[in-house]
Amino acid sequence: MDLDQQFHEGMHPQEYVDQMQSHQNDLLYIYENFSTQVEDVPLFEEVQNKQWRALVLTEDWCGDAMLNLPIFLRIAEAAQIDTRFFLRDENPALMDHYLTNGTSRSIPKIILIDSVGNEAAVWGPRAPELEQFVSEALTSLPGKEAPDHEEKRREVLLFVTKAFRDNHDFWHYVYEDMKQTLKF
Repeated sequence: MDLDQQFHEGMHPQEYVDQMQSHQNDLLYIYENFSTQVEDVPLFEEVQNKQWRALVLTEDWCGDAMLNLPIFLRIAEAAQIDTRFFLRDENPALMDHYLTNGTSRSIPKIILIDSVGNEAAVWGPRAPELEQFVSEALTSLPGKEAPDHEEKRREVLLFVTKAFRDNHDFWHYVYEDMKQTLKF
């Protein structure tokens, strides 16, 4: 897969945000209320010197993307990482190259590439603390055969999405996990 060529076919961040239908307001809320930390400037300068670019696989309906992408965009601004967005469902070949655990099309996926298009690092779909939170939230669901399964599933997803938007500790977990990906 030619990641350099693929990069040039993606949407700029503002194009992605402009086309959003589901989580635009929440993504913008997090973006407007999150900032990187001054003590991380040396890390961001180091990344800037590497001239990395990012391909981001996402979809507007994804609560993980709603939380993770505004935080990544703040990091990308601080580290001057040129970023392009790709809709998961419209880019199956790219998505299938970055499956979670080799089987799941979980998003978002952030693929960092160097100046010639070589993969440098991959992050996603969520920080470990959030993986635990979501797993615990989903354990309360009745079995798929239960008549109220879909209703309860929607309730859990609404709860998770609200927590992602409002819990600043979650924002911090994402930020710290993304920074770890940048350090190598």
